Amino acid sequence: MSLIDNKRTLLDYEILDRFEAGIELFGYEVKSIRAGLGSLKGARVVVRGGEAYLIGSTIPPFQPKNAPESYDPERNRRLLLNHKELRDIEGAEHEKGLTTIPIAMYNKGRNLKLEIGIAKGKKKADKRATIAERDTKRDIDRTLKIKDR
Repeated sequence: MSLIDNKRTLLDYEILDRFEAGIELFGYEVKSIRAGLGSLKGARVVVRGGEAYLIGSTIPPFQPKNAPESYDPERNRRLLLNHKELRDIEGAEHEKGLTTIPIAMYNKGRNLKLEIGIAKGKKKADKRATIAERDTKRDIDRTLKIKDR
C-alpha cells in the first residue's frame, strides 16, 4: 500500500524500468508522509555528481509551527541507490525521449521507499487507447460479476 501516489504517471507515461530507492528525509517530513500529506505531482529524478535527487516534490511539515523557519517544502531530496542503478538512470537521462519519474512512496518495514521509473511519454492516441482498454476491462468485470450472482 503506497502512502503517496503519482496518479497521472501511468496515463502520461509508459514505464520501461522500475527501481526502488531510499530517500533522505527529516523526521517531520517522515511523519507528514505517513499521514498522507505531500505530493509527487510534477516531480522528477535527476542524477548530478554521482548522486540521484528528487526534484519538484512537495512535502509539507507535519506540524508547521514546530518546523524550522528555514524549512523549504519543495527542497531537493537525495535518493539512496546503488552504483548500477545510478548508471542506468544516468544513461536513460541522456537518451532522447526518456525521463525518470517518481511513481509512489511507500513503507517497507520501518523505512520509506520511493518507487521510480524510467519512462517514455505517451502520445495523445496512446492515452486514449489506455483509457479505452481500462473501460472495456471494467465493463467485462462488471458483466462477469453480475453473472456470478
